Amino acid sequence: MINFGVNPVIFSLGTFSLRWYGTFLALAVVWMIFWMWLQVRKGAQISTDTVLSMALVGIPSGIIFARLLHVIDDGVIATMHPDLAASGRVINYFQHPGLIIGGEGLTAYGAVLGAALGIWVYCKVTKMKLGYVFDLLAPGVIIAQAIGRLGCLCNGCCFGTPTKLPWGLVYTDPESFGYNGGIACHPTVAYEIIYNVIVFGILMSIRKKLKPDGSVFMLYLALYAVWRLGIDFLRDGTPFLFGLHQAQIISIIVLIITVPWMIIHTRWVKKDKAAPPPTPDTTTPAQPA
Repeated sequence: MINFGVNPVIFSLGTFSLRWYGTFLALAVVWMIFWMWLQVRKGAQISTDTVLSMALVGIPSGIIFARLLHVIDDGVIATMHPDLAASGRVINYFQHPGLIIGGEGLTAYGAVLGAALGIWVYCKVTKMKLGYVFDLLAPGVIIAQAIGRLGCLCNGCCFGTPTKLPWGLVYTDPESFGYNGGIACHPTVAYEIIYNVIVFGILMSIRKKLKPDGSVFMLYLALYAVWRLGIDFLRDGTPFLFGLHQAQIISIIVLIITVPWMIIHTRWVKKDKAAPPPTPDTTTPAQPA
């Protein structure tokens, strides 16, 4: 068994506490901006101003949607299982709407889908090439998720079900969300970090071989959906619908959309070595669709 004794709080100053969870979320955002800046430097058909504008739209929309899905998840579970609400494990936000703003709790799926929705709206308004932009984002997003999961690991949240495997994780700090009296659990967060890095390698190796634009992003969504559908059977949680967690329900919906789309549209092409590299957009923040 592996003992993990990291305190979720880095330091406290009065009523202010800096937590590992929020720190790694901030680092994930910084990484995404840096990733897109790298794509600009490598000749992507997008400007630095456009990257910053998308960040100003995608970051708040991701946070709002991440919070919204958490509120819905807890609210539905609390309604179906009043005993969990009474124990404080979940909050019935439908009965206590004043706790929605400013409370703790975000979802990874909400952050991804919310940011994607915000950037989709931005691209529609500015006439950007939507599929092209999403394909640029996809490999960076999966690494951003891995960085964010490091925060979950330090926080002790998203832990797995009990296990007797030699790599079972025991949270030993009483302040950790995963502290449970010495019971070893599946290190599901560590599993996901490793999986995300593998997916990053897959996306990077084939991203120039898939057409049309948008195929790489669809593949990313499908690969992550398959993962969440499976790993949540090893994660602690309360069923949201049909005996499945909320993330599993969303994963099924994502797969229903992405898999048929890829079957119909996606094709494998060889890179045209004779074609000149695209000219970076250095004059205007938007490209015609």
